[in-house]
Amino acid sequence: MSEYHTPVLLEESVSALVGNADGIYADATFGGGGHSREILSRLASGGRLIAFDRDAEACTNAVNDKRFTLIRNNFRFINNFAMQLGVHFDGILADLGVSSHQFDTAERGFSFRFDAPLDMRMNPDGEKTAADIVNSYGQDELERVLRLYGEVEKSHKVAELIAAARTVRPIRTTVELNAAIEAVIPPFAEHKYLARVYQALRIEVNEEMRSLEKFLEGAKDCLKSGGRLAVITYHSLEDRMVKNFIRCGNVEGKEESDIYGRVTPPLKAVNRKPVLPGESEIAANTRARSAKLRIAEKI
Repeated sequence: MSEYHTPVLLEESVSALVGNADGIYADATFGGGGHSREILSRLASGGRLIAFDRDAEACTNAVNDKRFTLIRNNFRFINNFAMQLGVHFDGILADLGVSSHQFDTAERGFSFRFDAPLDMRMNPDGEKTAADIVNSYGQDELERVLRLYGEVEKSHKVAELIAAARTVRPIRTTVELNAAIEAVIPPFAEHKYLARVYQALRIEVNEEMRSLEKFLEGAKDCLKSGGRLAVITYHSLEDRMVKNFIRCGNVEGKEESDIYGRVTPPLKAVNRKPVLPGESEIAANTRARSAKLRIAEKI
């Protein structure tokens, strides 16, 4: 197994998820396989684990276990595959974070720390890269992406600087992007500011918010009654979507009632507040700093 990252909230998420050792479970974001291996360690011979990942490199970490199946595809299609396989899940886990391996692989273009092509595709076979967005989106659309997905301060100015720089020559690398927006980067918060810009572009490249919405809808449909959904989030946008979906059955947080005026969401929260990593985990694993675990049960 290649070194991807140390799984976040491993004990908390898997303990909340696995209640039936002979059940069928899904790891919707396989990555380095840390959560999958822990789930498998708690399953009996009759148990089954189906994992998903759209990154071909992640799929090289597949577990050699007859109880395990790895599907190379976006987790947004979880219900489609569940129907094809004729299964309903006792539990579904999703760790929404980008792996440290992806950040640390310079040529993937996820990090502003390296001089690399502006790529950021979680599926390297995908058509749209961060460079395509930076060079082809209109200034207003760029501003929207930066504001909505990165909550970037002065997003209008960043979009303006990008639009001006690309008229001279296309922006193809991380270094070129960083230089293009240098004038607006706060001098004592450079890394934090660039992290927000890169987060916004990454989310747009991979359609992460749309994929998360489709995943939540699909997970709700392919969970057994009493089955559990455990989701680990890392930023406010995705955490808000998960919280809203658990509470209302939709990512917008709109309470929808039936013809009798009853609000009946398909899930109920198991934990009123999200589970957070302890101090020792945060000290040992920087990815854990912003992690939140939300757990829900199918009604």
